[in-house]
Amino acid sequence: MAFGNFQDQSGAGQHSQPMAEINTTPLVDVMLVLLVIFIVTAPLLTHGISIDLPKAQSSAAPEEPRTVTLSVDSAGKLFWNDQPIRVADLQARLVAAARSSPQPELHLRADLNTRYQTLAEIMAMARNAGLNSMGFVTDPNVPAPSGAP
Repeated sequence: MAFGNFQDQSGAGQHSQPMAEINTTPLVDVMLVLLVIFIVTAPLLTHGISIDLPKAQSSAAPEEPRTVTLSVDSAGKLFWNDQPIRVADLQARLVAAARSSPQPELHLRADLNTRYQTLAEIMAMARNAGLNSMGFVTDPNVPAPSGAP
């Protein structure tokens, strides 16, 4: 990089300021080397090995995950797959669902006015029973309450 010249700085009318020119030669050298590397390696990336694969016909069995819907209304009543159940029977049903293979997903649907304590107890019961997959079901078409982000 050039910062100045070798001329006598004591001459009249000359100032000792660095040159404002950028030396682009190293940049061009690096770019040319990269271009050559890409030209050489590009054909190797598209080259593949020809293999005769065996042919087989089968229909894929789409296996949808089993789900269990547990609904809680504002009064605290429970519904297992839309069938009313007692709170005393919930633990037995959760254990039976956890032991089944494949294990179902628990979809928890709660009324807007359901107490959080009720939901926390149900989630703790499901975790203690051994259910690994649990989620909340919401209504995406309902507008957010005022003041919510």
